Amino acid sequence: MKTISLIGSTGSIGTQTLQVCKKHNIKVRALAVKKNTGLLEAQAREFLPEVVCIYEESLYKELRDRLSDTGIKVLCGMEGLCEIASLDTDLFVNSAVGMVGLLPTLTAIEHGRDIALANKETLVAGGHLVMSAAERKNVRIYPIDSEHSAIFQCLQGNKREQVRKLILTASGGPFFGKKKHELENVTPEQALAHPNWSMGKKITIDSATLMNKGLEFIEARWLFGIDPENIEIIVNRESVLHSAVEFDDFSVIGQMGVPDMKIPIQYALLYPERLDCDVKPLSFTDYGTLTFAKPDLETFECLSGCIEAIRRGGAYPCIVNAVNEEAVGLFLDGKIPFLKIGELVLESLKAFPMLPVESYEDIKKADSAAREYVRENI
Repeated sequence: MKTISLIGSTGSIGTQTLQVCKKHNIKVRALAVKKNTGLLEAQAREFLPEVVCIYEESLYKELRDRLSDTGIKVLCGMEGLCEIASLDTDLFVNSAVGMVGLLPTLTAIEHGRDIALANKETLVAGGHLVMSAAERKNVRIYPIDSEHSAIFQCLQGNKREQVRKLILTASGGPFFGKKKHELENVTPEQALAHPNWSMGKKITIDSATLMNKGLEFIEARWLFGIDPENIEIIVNRESVLHSAVEFDDFSVIGQMGVPDMKIPIQYALLYPERLDCDVKPLSFTDYGTLTFAKPDLETFECLSGCIEAIRRGGAYPCIVNAVNEEAVGLFLDGKIPFLKIGELVLESLKAFPMLPVESYEDIKKADSAAREYVRENI
């Protein structure tokens, strides 16, 4: 029986991961969440892990009391997340949201645990550190993002040195085709109405601004060791082509499927096996037509900001990520307008000098400085 530990278990990716575990008899040894004690308790009683963790330390006693009759060990805080990451399992699944996922990933690598990764910030903020550590410890990282999973699948049986270009696809979000002046009065409710995917609030807003694609651009650079100049983004409104790889002979291999995250989640958990998955089969005739377009880098400044950040290197990817994370929270709270998110991301590239990233502490400092920058400029 395969075993996993899972952080971020109550989010969209986390709950679907548990569905895959249930279908394929994967043993869940540990679960962790930020603050949803009710759902975590329900998951713990269903899957009977050995350990659970609540990141918000103020909720530790409540969770401990809820599970007092189960014999399940209850942890809290970053220390608890890292203890879960170090457990002896076949796979550490990181579906946490935000910078909180970085240190547990580094901890899992140091303990030699293979990783199924859905936490974008791990590679956006700490890509060089993470990939260097993974290579040193001979740890495999299996991407869960549908786009990176698609590229990973397209590379199977092919030589990395023969890759000419990675082609990342984007849905375009709910505001595809809109210009800046049409987005001045966008509400959180409008931005949360994604046309194809059902996701958590933060990633859905990131899809509306195309920040999500910018973060994936940075991730792809690290995951696959590809220079930014050899990564292209195209918009596929139907979200059927999940991404593709162009090789030196100009052959292009793409991965297609219905827009359902259980496919890449299951591939990461069961690699290299392909078993039955609880999704609809893809019917080309039902779609009829697939469309492709270039992204609008002028309107969607978050995307252009991310591309510039990884081209510069250093702490810039960490900075734009932290700025965006703070700005999205402010937008959802009604404190800044939609377009201000992209403005802050672009402005942060001018506000900070080149900062090297040689340690986790360097990342923490850059992250904190970027968040403070947002609070001072709204």
